[in-house]
Amino acid sequence: MNLGQTITMVIPIFGVIALLFTFWRSAWVSKQEVGTPKMEIIAKNISDGAMAFLKAEYKILSIFVVAVAIILGLTGNNAGSSPLVAVSFILGAICSAMAGYIGMKVATKANVRTTHAARTSLGRALEVAFAGGSVMGMGVVGLGVLGLGILLIVYSNMFGMEDQNAVRRVITILTGFSFGASSIALFARVGGGIYTKAADVGADLVGKVEAGIPEDHPLNPATIADNVGDNVGDVAGMGADLFESYVGSIIGTMVLGAAFIGVSSGFESSNDWGGLNAVLLPLILASVGIITSIIGTFFVKVKDGGDPQKALNRGEYLAFLIMVICTYFITKMVLPAEWTFAGQAVSSFGVFMAVVIGLASGLAIGLITEHYTGTGTGPVKSIVKQSLTGAATNIIAGLGVGMISTAIPTIILAAAILGAHYFAGLYGIAIAAVGMLSNTGIQLAIDAYGPVSDNAGGIAEMADLPKEVRQRTDKLDAVGNTTAAIGKGFAIGSAALTALALFAAFMTTAGITSIDIAQPKVMAGLLLGGMLPFLFSALSMNAVGRAAMDMINEVRRQFKDIPELKAALAVMRKNGETEYADWSKADQDIFDAADGKPEYSKCVEISTKASIREMILPGLIAIISPVFIGFAGGPEMLGGLLAGVTVCGVLMAIFQSNAGGAWDNAKKMFEEGVEIEGKMYYKGSDPHKATVVGDTVGDPFKDTSGPSLNILLKLMSVVALVIAAMI
Repeated sequence: MNLGQTITMVIPIFGVIALLFTFWRSAWVSKQEVGTPKMEIIAKNISDGAMAFLKAEYKILSIFVVAVAIILGLTGNNAGSSPLVAVSFILGAICSAMAGYIGMKVATKANVRTTHAARTSLGRALEVAFAGGSVMGMGVVGLGVLGLGILLIVYSNMFGMEDQNAVRRVITILTGFSFGASSIALFARVGGGIYTKAADVGADLVGKVEAGIPEDHPLNPATIADNVGDNVGDVAGMGADLFESYVGSIIGTMVLGAAFIGVSSGFESSNDWGGLNAVLLPLILASVGIITSIIGTFFVKVKDGGDPQKALNRGEYLAFLIMVICTYFITKMVLPAEWTFAGQAVSSFGVFMAVVIGLASGLAIGLITEHYTGTGTGPVKSIVKQSLTGAATNIIAGLGVGMISTAIPTIILAAAILGAHYFAGLYGIAIAAVGMLSNTGIQLAIDAYGPVSDNAGGIAEMADLPKEVRQRTDKLDAVGNTTAAIGKGFAIGSAALTALALFAAFMTTAGITSIDIAQPKVMAGLLLGGMLPFLFSALSMNAVGRAAMDMINEVRRQFKDIPELKAALAVMRKNGETEYADWSKADQDIFDAADGKPEYSKCVEISTKASIREMILPGLIAIISPVFIGFAGGPEMLGGLLAGVTVCGVLMAIFQSNAGGAWDNAKKMFEEGVEIEGKMYYKGSDPHKATVVGDTVGDPFKDTSGPSLNILLKLMSVVALVIAAMI
């Protein structure tokens, strides 16, 4: 057994290590105290709603997975393909669904335990919330590495890895794994985004604006659905998104690495691997990234009075530093010092620099995203100031912030592409995507911590806990908003590089050396590809609008038709009280009456049905478009389609995510109290109501259509790669 075969056998072990860490952290979270019986009931309602959504979603998706697997199996005998692509597709879909399920299950356990921990200290609350997020993060990378590692062992034993054709055959079959992950990711993102924003809009517009009560108030019928949505969209959805980027970047790099086999001067005498060095390198880096992410999680700690953001940054930056050091030695050991491919000199140091460029660009995009969306930053303050004159100027300001925020991330991505290509060609661009995603474990843990903290705050308010508890959870939630925005920026950046890696892999597999935009077919493909992100966004935005209308009508109906609920609201208005603790003293008995409680389950049902119904059409467009263009117009036209959807999709995703994040934090600044031109403004003021309207517009931007575009452009590239050998 040569060194390459040994490494292939070892890779799945790292996936097992990640999953063992996941189970350990999950068990630790489960052992923490739940709190009061009321907290337990609220948490159970949230958990039941989240699991009900997943059950309904996976039931529909299982039909889709079986249907597509049959089609792949029947068409798999075409030249260069295999019916085994269907097997990889099914396994990829299962792993993606499992990642979402594991993350959702633990997040809905961690939320109430975070609330209880916040009764004691901020540091303890952060520990529980981050532990819940780390289960999601390590579950994603563990399932990705384990799934790809096992399939690589099985297929390499079946077909061998002795020459370039055999290696390409194995990797072509592996592309089905990425296709399966992408399919589940798209539906999870779109469905989850529609679910959460329908509930959020209903809770905001009827609860906050019309009734004058907080969105997390127990009198608000949409409050449980809103808390469920945080988990559905930001835990399961984000997890599926990054799982897809993670495996997509690895497979795209493996395809390009296979090009070196047999045609690269310098590989033939390297460790007797037969040229597999460049093919296995992305899996090796992903495996090492698991260890660096685990190490980073142990350094996320904060004391009372400390800054949770600094604690999270400490873990992330440490993992980054360790990964850079490890990458230097790995590339030096795995790759020849220098080799020649297609007339270009490439070196192990050049590949190392490409990985570092990917890591650095991911961090840079996150920091720029924080600047445009963070509480108290210049762009958000500009929206706050323009809210003085109403909702219209608030929306104009938010749109402007979102549009201008595309500039610097695009420049960073362009520089990363040029830099990575300079050091290692197309392979350098692909390995840069792997580098950006190598620390996905801790990056996703930091991101998933946000919705856990958000839920914890909602539970604290609904359970009538002391104000200091809500203050602690609000501090965690404020940081969570920033980490969520950074996570979205990271997801967009990784999506862009992953799509480029897959695009280059598609060109290699289809035998295309260049794409001439002067050709009518290619230009037509570019225009169609550029149009798709707008069509896709419109479909998802309209879906949120329709679902939100149903939610709004239901909340209004309950306020009107439930006598006890109507009476409780009247007491609040009479006393001018909007805090739950004050209201509970006035009318706790009314709310506790069995028939007087809001019908939370009906709101959960509305969001579930709407999200399942509305996610089908956008998903089908993403899959059918590249297939139709590929077979009708040929590989060059399909290449134009991919180029168009990548450029417009990346820009639209940045614009929508950052505009929505800026609107959200402008609203939060008013809720905390903000001074403008020497005058203080608070929650309930006219400028605050204007920001609520702006935030309602931005919600589907940042949580539905924006994040879903990441998956649109990656899924289309994956589909193109799967069918490349058939067209």
